[in-house]
Amino acid sequence: MSAGALPLADLTRFGFLTLPNYSLIAVSAAIEACRMANYVAGTEIYSWQVLTLDGAPARASGGLTLTPTTALDKAAPLDILFVCGGIDIRRAIDRTTREALRRLARRKVSLGSLCTGSFALAEAGLLDGYRCAIHWENLGAIREEFQGVDFVDDLFVIDRDRFTCTGGSAPIDMMGAFIEARLGRNVAERMSEQFVMDRLRGGAEPQHAPLRSKGLRHPALEQAGALMAKTIGAPLTVAAVSARVGLSPRQLERLFRQHTGMGPAEFSMALRLDHARELLRQSDLAVTAVGVASGFVSSAHFSAAYRRRFGHAPRAERVATRAHAPIRPVPSVPLAESLS
Repeated sequence: MSAGALPLADLTRFGFLTLPNYSLIAVSAAIEACRMANYVAGTEIYSWQVLTLDGAPARASGGLTLTPTTALDKAAPLDILFVCGGIDIRRAIDRTTREALRRLARRKVSLGSLCTGSFALAEAGLLDGYRCAIHWENLGAIREEFQGVDFVDDLFVIDRDRFTCTGGSAPIDMMGAFIEARLGRNVAERMSEQFVMDRLRGGAEPQHAPLRSKGLRHPALEQAGALMAKTIGAPLTVAAVSARVGLSPRQLERLFRQHTGMGPAEFSMALRLDHARELLRQSDLAVTAVGVASGFVSSAHFSAAYRRRFGHAPRAERVATRAHAPIRPVPSVPLAESLS
């Protein structure tokens, strides 16, 4: 917990503002953690409300709704309002939503988020100067877009009066911190045991290990891959990466090919292009800016590399994402194609 944070033990009344296409598992995980804590403690400590701006239940990404749902302006007193996001978060936020969140902030209501809900708070200007968490799939894009906010890869972050959490089962871990602060570690652990969890994770634990899913299970490869991921905007040479991890370029090449089927330069390029696709899909950055943020100094080089990897130009990715349409592969075009 950051210095100046609110005492977790005093926070027991939670509101969940469900935005269109919110993550049902994230909201359910948080609510169920509170319910189970009440059950284990044998008393009604925690209360919760599912909210929308107008009181009509919002449809989750899986098409389901939660009832009862209450209008935000008719909610009972809250200690924290969690903004609950999911897929297509940009379309879920409008001026009315941003203004409602700003009014709550002016009233000194503590604010939090689940899954991609941090994007709504950032859009409303309510995360400037804070450390925050968001679902790993959105990290790259939101870091580029909101550079005054410190988005981290943690499971959840408690920074003063902001309580941000990633998706999936992570809200159980975050609510476990509240429960432990008020009812003790034993109750928090008994709560998690009821959900067949082997342990409660700490907020500072990383939410995602994408490099392992790409085959980097050797310690030196993990270190090299992490270094490449941190320097996407200004890629290091293979020789520089090798020196930083204590291997020769030949050793690094051999390990990469053994574990991933590609050399370190190819792997680095794949990371950069995957990052570019994430930015094209989830940010409003201009296509040329996406190329620069992904380590390409030439628009033509970015376009050609992107086409080789994904079968279409970066601009086609952006257009299809906004239209919610599939992308049809297009034939090669001159490398000087404009990216604007």
